[in-house]
Amino acid sequence: MAHAIALIGYGEAGSTFARAGGWAGRASGWDLLPVRCDAMARDGIDAAASAADALKGAPLVLSLVTADAALSAAQGYATMLSPGALWCDGNSVAPETKAAAARAVEASGGRYVDMAILAPVNPTQLAVPLLLAGPAAFDAENGLRALGFTNVRVVGDEVGQASSIKMIRSVMVKGIEALTAEMIAAAEAAGVADEVLASLDASEKAIPWAQKAAYNLERMHTHGVRRAAEMEESAKTLLSLGVAPVMTRGTIYRQRLAAEKGSEA
Repeated sequence: MAHAIALIGYGEAGSTFARAGGWAGRASGWDLLPVRCDAMARDGIDAAASAADALKGAPLVLSLVTADAALSAAQGYATMLSPGALWCDGNSVAPETKAAAARAVEASGGRYVDMAILAPVNPTQLAVPLLLAGPAAFDAENGLRALGFTNVRVVGDEVGQASSIKMIRSVMVKGIEALTAEMIAAAEAAGVADEVLASLDASEKAIPWAQKAAYNLERMHTHGVRRAAEMEESAKTLLSLGVAPVMTRGTIYRQRLAAEKGSEA
């Protein structure tokens, strides 16, 4: 049975989208982790016995794996796509990584779409901002809107344009988190954390810095491994632009360190 959409990867993003969109009966899925296949079945998603079964006949595919698996997923599953199927790569990787994935998909007769997810999928769900790029971006926009996504924008017809925006933006977003961890560690070691946070409040009133610091640290402890992998791709992006990723490399270290500490809690 062909489905309207196939999900490759059923982590936070895939499961959130499927439940919010009411895709039960409309979607098939595949994940390397059996526990996630079980979650698909509970959500009414057809948990296929193989990637080939999940992709069979699906006109649109969402690749929502991890940064380090994005290219291998595209290369490994491209030959299983139906002719003309849209492979929407929503993974946070560098433009050059997406270009390599696009070559694999297009060589097998699929249509590759560079998709950037610009915010956490919770609580925004199907209203999360999506940027699309590539020759098939407008067709993907129509398909994604039909599935319930409400905040979709095409930013160019070249693969890499959407991911460039995402990766360069991530230098700031993840960098602020990493700088927060470094600042708090030093402030606590010096016994001046309250004063440092209060001084920041004096210059920025939108959100109290104690609240902002706690939020940033929680995100790092919970998602540090995935975010570090994403920042590796941001470093590649900067290098390709001739910019030395000095702070970005530090961010990679801090994100990984926070994840290790979080796993020990």
